[in-house]
Amino acid sequence: MKKILFIVAAFVTTFASAQIKMPQASTTQKINQDFGMGAIELTYSRPNIKGRTVLKEKSELAPLGSIWRLGANAATKIKFTDKVTIGGTELEAGTYVIYAVPGKDMWDVIFNKGLNNWGTDGYKEAEDVVHVKVKAEKAANFAESFTMQIINVAAETCELHMTWGSVQVAVPISTNIKDRVRAQIEKALAADNIQANTYNTAANFYYEFDKDYTKALVNITKAVEASKDAYWMVLLKARIEKALGDKVSAKASAEKCIEMATGKNADYVTFANELIKNL
Repeated sequence: MKKILFIVAAFVTTFASAQIKMPQASTTQKINQDFGMGAIELTYSRPNIKGRTVLKEKSELAPLGSIWRLGANAATKIKFTDKVTIGGTELEAGTYVIYAVPGKDMWDVIFNKGLNNWGTDGYKEAEDVVHVKVKAEKAANFAESFTMQIINVAAETCELHMTWGSVQVAVPISTNIKDRVRAQIEKALAADNIQANTYNTAANFYYEFDKDYTKALVNITKAVEASKDAYWMVLLKARIEKALGDKVSAKASAEKCIEMATGKNADYVTFANELIKNL
């Protein structure tokens, strides 16, 4: 009987142990960021310093001059759903792993094809597709956990930002969308029965990207004529007129926007008033 009880007790203990769940020592973070005409997906692990030395000569963590997996556990992966340019090299859409060789003043950040690598195990220099040198700077705030972010996201540029301890670096990433968007716009404007929103989109493109304010004004004028209640289009018209140096027309359009947006959208009333102040 005692033997049976011992076996049962051992089974219960083993089963209970199997149910124990502990937090990850280095937590995983996944980032999804729309960028250009595609998106960037980043997956990495976040080790903590825990009182150890980091990013120094012969430090316990990420010593200077040695290749580092940019995190912990499996190699850090980044996926681009559209082609981008990094360090002057164009990368096709796809998934890559990222490494770095940190230095005191500069880091060598590496994009590599070794998707099955566990950390730096299996790393082959022959699989490198991009090397980019970036400046190591003092971080504004101390980061206990290794942190990667995609920041300063604009239509064609962004930065892959990395911070650990008191060090931060930023890798510039760019993409070219203007040629493709321009082709779409020209095709849309050549169609029959063009809608107000098409003219508005074209005006936005010529104003924001091509800086062709004459084309922008032609299209926004047609958009406003086709959509009498669109105060947001009237504000864009004011901005384009301001860019052309036509302060009289810009003020008149801004005042019209205020009249149309009052009671509907306070933000646009504020935007139009600010435009008038800055004429």
